[in-house]
Amino acid sequence: MSNLTASLTGTVVKSTGSWYVVRLTDGTLRPARLRGKFRTLKLRVSNPIAVGDHVALLAEGTEAGSPVIITAITPRTNYLIRRSVHSAGQRHILAANLDQALLLVTLVSPATSLGFVDRFLVSAEAYGITVTLVFNKADQYTPEMLEVQQELAALYAPLGYGSLRASALTGDGLDDVRTALTGRVTLLAGHSGVGKSTLVNSLIPGVEAQTAEISAFSDKGTHTTTAAELYRYDPTSDIIDTPGIKELGVVDIGEAELSHYFPEMRALLNQCRYHNCRHTHEPGCAVQAAVDSGDIAPSRYQSYLSILADEDNRR
Repeated sequence: MSNLTASLTGTVVKSTGSWYVVRLTDGTLRPARLRGKFRTLKLRVSNPIAVGDHVALLAEGTEAGSPVIITAITPRTNYLIRRSVHSAGQRHILAANLDQALLLVTLVSPATSLGFVDRFLVSAEAYGITVTLVFNKADQYTPEMLEVQQELAALYAPLGYGSLRASALTGDGLDDVRTALTGRVTLLAGHSGVGKSTLVNSLIPGVEAQTAEISAFSDKGTHTTTAAELYRYDPTSDIIDTPGIKELGVVDIGEAELSHYFPEMRALLNQCRYHNCRHTHEPGCAVQAAVDSGDIAPSRYQSYLSILADEDNRR
């Protein structure tokens, strides 16, 4: 290690398996690898380094574009995690150090299920990440679809989840999206086919050039299909694009705390007759009463029961 030079700092913008790409404080991109000790850490995640991580580095050489060594990770402010699609029993960190997430929702081609939306919202609540719903492909909405979109926006607004309507294809509504992005690190998520790539290309002129530059580094490592990628939106803002998520498994949330991550259920905390109420069949349950009265949407309650059943099955 005697050839290592000055210390540097940077942000991880992509993981390609055994290699990473980091953006230094001057904006340049460098290929990076881990010090060996990271490989022996007893972590419950499949990726010890995540996109968005702030890292300490040592350069391996003085020439421009030379590789760097990741020596340490700055403590994360937060992260979003899911079950690993490659390793049973492991978790995969989608991204770290987020200010917010934009969840792209489509009513057509493909239609996003409310169950998926709610699972994402629960995961974000658990890690303290603000979420805005972006109803994309608005250019395809019929009057009936527009009515559905407005009903969904009205469903989630009282729970603290704002919404935008946009078309990445035509550009309608993108000014509102740009305003939401400014000054923040934003995770962009959603099913495959909801238009994330089209949206990123519309928001960041020349992003294809950055993608090509990063891909040149990617050849140094083994590709993964779960890799997120960070793009500089403006001098104060970053977008983290994620691959399409087919299913989102909620992790590390026990049945006793699950209802805490549904804001409408959290508001009824300690109002049930039994302190260990699961809100499924118990008498004197404030949550079930709220569902019966219409104060909690049936779709949200069904999402709660579905996640609870998943936890029961795993146990």
